[in-house]
Amino acid sequence: MNNILTILQVIVSAILIALVLLQQRGAGLGSAFGGGSGGGSYLKRRGLEKNIVTGTIISAIIFVLLAILNLIF
Repeated sequence: MNNILTILQVIVSAILIALVLLQQRGAGLGSAFGGGSGGGSYLKRRGLEKNIVTGTIISAIIFVLLAILNLIF
């Protein structure tokens, strides 16, 4: 059981890394500190970008659950 959980956790972690790397960054590091290109810097996520963000959240939750299960068993 422990081997199966470990293998699943490695697979989910690879998927999670790929999804995080696929996400687009806004205007670079400047947008993280409040700088941006005017007032319209916030846009709604649509299409593929929304699916990538949703997949990232879901795979992160699965990763945490697998880590907890790996500790228990």
